[in-house]
Amino acid sequence: MKPMKNLKLIPLLLLFIAASCSSVRVNSDYDNKANFASYKTYAYFKNGIDKAEISDLDKKRILYAIDDAMNAKGFSKSETPDVLISIFTKESQRVDVYNNYGYGWGSWGPRWGWGPGWGVGFNTTTVTPEGTLYIDILDAKTKELVWQGQGSGYLTTNAEKKQARIKEFVDKILAQYPPRQEK
Repeated sequence: MKPMKNLKLIPLLLLFIAASCSSVRVNSDYDNKANFASYKTYAYFKNGIDKAEISDLDKKRILYAIDDAMNAKGFSKSETPDVLISIFTKESQRVDVYNNYGYGWGSWGPRWGWGPGWGVGFNTTTVTPEGTLYIDILDAKTKELVWQGQGSGYLTTNAEKKQARIKEFVDKILAQYPPRQEK
């Protein structure tokens, strides 16, 4: 009977491992005086979107992913929105240096025998582009920031993988919206 109990724990353990290996790190912050329950509609804050320093294609990918996530949460686009959504991005290079030192043993001296030897060490450097996507939500009436989500992770230049990667960023960020407020 004990082996069956262990087998039941394996899927739970795999789920935990998969969740802990997420490649997008997210954070959010919000105005605790904002009434998030009153927000039902949204539109994009054009000035903010236009300032994002990314390609127009990537902007479209982000906005489409935001539309999908907001619609899944029950929000709808409107000409008279409750909130305005803006984005901005940052890009940096992550540099990892791995030191690999060599050592060894070999023959030494004029006669055969064993003693200390030498080896060759080398360093390996990898550079990975990393990006941060900020999604800002502003109250449409006051134009004040009420929520900000941030997601950071590696970027891809592969056009076929970009859409999935951007969707992953947006989905993980907006999973924290609206915030759970204590009453």
